[in-house]
Amino acid sequence: MHTTSPLLAELDALPARWEVKGTLAAPVTAVAALLLAVAEGRVGDDNLLVLARASTARQGAMTVVAGSAVGAYRAELAGPVEPVDIQVDRARSRMAVRSWYAGVHAVTACPAGTRVTHRVHRVLPDHPGFAAGIAEIGLRARMSRDLRHVLGVISDRLGC
Repeated sequence: MHTTSPLLAELDALPARWEVKGTLAAPVTAVAALLLAVAEGRVGDDNLLVLARASTARQGAMTVVAGSAVGAYRAELAGPVEPVDIQVDRARSRMAVRSWYAGVHAVTACPAGTRVTHRVHRVLPDHPGFAAGIAEIGLRARMSRDLRHVLGVISDRLGC
């Protein structure tokens, strides 16, 4: 039996506002291992890949620390920015991230190999991360671009 984390359960109860997905010709277990790799340390392509393109991560100013529950983490950022909550459920191949937006990445099998889906369930419209040039219409484009980057990194690593 799988138990859903509080953050994943919270987001599962909300409708998805936006969804983007992509497919890789690779086994689910291999894709999930790379997508769900989260450990204490600096964020990058080998740790919390889904946030590696964030400007603070690219500047080396985002660090993951373990939370008190299994699969719970927090990404701390330099400066006056609130931390990012992360919940990883490796058994169900899912990861939730909550900052100025809250979303879930999921890895599932499909006929072509593996499908990676990113759903955004909540956005704080008054937050500077959303208001600073990312209008609602631009968020879907950003999600698509970021997912393409994530899939590109995984594809390069797996040679698919």
